[in-house]
Amino acid sequence: MIVYCYSKCSTCKKALKFLNERSISYELKDISKEHPLYNELKDIINKSGLDIKKFFNTSGKLYRELNLKDKLKDMNLDEKIELLASDGMLIKRPLLIDKDVVLVGVKEEEYNNL
Repeated sequence: MIVYCYSKCSTCKKALKFLNERSISYELKDISKEHPLYNELKDIINKSGLDIKKFFNTSGKLYRELNLKDKLKDMNLDEKIELLASDGMLIKRPLLIDKDVVLVGVKEEEYNNL
């Protein structure tokens, strides 16, 4: 299991606490330094079955600075994936990837199913 997090993110801290309390092993990656690239992101998004919009950190500073709320409407899927792959801070976190599971953010019910 790989968990992409940002050390200053309270939601990430909550997710890691959950995993640690249950002795669930994982590989931790700092999303600001070591984020998934285009091909990996494409696979993750396809595997998740989620709309790509769910992968954007809409509350992030960079998202707002780039005015992505308006720009994403006019972008195709590949352009959106390229954008996500350009900077890990655009990706919603934590991002948890296991063999058959992709979780974006923390929803207690989904984490309980781990």
